[in-house]
Amino acid sequence: MKSKTQFISLCFLLPLFILQACGQNNKKYVKPNAMENVISKPGNPYYSNTDTTKLHVTDAEWKKVLPADVYAVMREADTERPFTGKYWNTDEKGTYYCASCGNKLFRSTAKFSSSCGWPSFFEQDNKKSIVFKEDNSIGMERTETLCGRCGGHLGHIFDDGPEPTGKRYCMNSIALDFIPDSK
Repeated sequence: MKSKTQFISLCFLLPLFILQACGQNNKKYVKPNAMENVISKPGNPYYSNTDTTKLHVTDAEWKKVLPADVYAVMREADTERPFTGKYWNTDEKGTYYCASCGNKLFRSTAKFSSSCGWPSFFEQDNKKSIVFKEDNSIGMERTETLCGRCGGHLGHIFDDGPEPTGKRYCMNSIALDFIPDSK
C-alpha cells in the first residue's frame, strides 16, 4: 500500500516539477555579436574597421565616396575651426577610427583635454596606424599626421603633450569616427 501511495504521489508531483522547470527560463540566450559596434558606410567601398590593408586610391575616387567636408580635411589638408568638432570636448570610452577608411587610430584612454579646441591624444593605437610627414605650409614647421592605411590628413603632432609620451596628436574631429565601448 505504501508503494502504491508513493507511486500516485510521484505521478501527481512529477508533472508539476516538469511544468515548473519548463517555465523557469523563458528567455533565450542571444550570443553577443562581435561586430555589433562596427560603422557601416555603404557608399564607401574602402571603409572597414577590421581591414588593415594599405589603400592606394586616387583623390578623384575619394571625392566620389567622401562627403565634401570630410574630403576637404582628409584629402586637401583643410582644418576645421577650433572648438567646433564633435569630439574636441568628449570623454566617452571607446575607439577612434579614420573617417575615410575605418582604420583604428586611438583608444579613448589616450585622449586628454588640451584646451586647444581639437581632440588630442598622447599616443596612437599602434605604430602603423598613423604615419608622419613634414609640413611647412602657412610658414610653420610642423609634423602632419596621416592615416597609416589611406594616407588621409588627420591633423598634426606636437611635443607638448602629457606623459608618458610627451606627444599631442591634435586631430580634426571630422577626420575621426568613434565607436563607444559596449556597456
